[in-house]
Amino acid sequence: MSRLALVLLLLLAAPLSAKESLGVFGKWGAFRDEAGPRCYAIALPRANRGADREPAYASIATWPRRNIRGQTHFRLSRETRQGGSITLQVGRQRFALTGGGVDGWGADRTMDAAIVAALRSADRMSVSATDIRGRRFSDSYALDGVASAMDAATVACARRR
Repeated sequence: MSRLALVLLLLLAAPLSAKESLGVFGKWGAFRDEAGPRCYAIALPRANRGADREPAYASIATWPRRNIRGQTHFRLSRETRQGGSITLQVGRQRFALTGGGVDGWGADRTMDAAIVAALRSADRMSVSATDIRGRRFSDSYALDGVASAMDAATVACARRR
C-alpha cells in the first residue's frame, strides 16, 4: 500500500477533528488533534474484509491536559459478544483488554505501559474476540513504524500542556 493510501485510510479511521498529520512511519501514522488536545499513533489492520466488519484501528494516545500518556484503544472489526473477552497479543505477550461492543482498552495505566513497551520490541500484534454471532475473529497489525509514530505523538503533545 502506498504512503498516500495509508494516510487517506488513517484519516478515515481517525476522528474528523484530527487536523494535523505528524507523519507516516511504516504502517503507522501520527496525528495531533487540538480539540483535546491529544496526539496519537494509529494504524489499520492488515486486512478488513467482509460486509459485516466495522472500520477497525489501533491507537496509542497522549492527552497532556489529563496527564495521560500511552493510552491504548482498539476499535474492533466486529461487535463483540456481551461479556466476552478481548485478547491482545503483542509478539509473545498476551493482555486481557477491557471494553465491549467494538472497543477494547488497556485495563489501566499499568497495562497501557506494558502494552506500549511490548509494541516497541515486537513485529506484529493481533486483537481477538468472539463476535455477537459466536464467531472468533482477529484483527492483525504490522508494527513497522509504531515506535516512531508513538514517539512523534508524545513529542508533539509534550509542547501542548
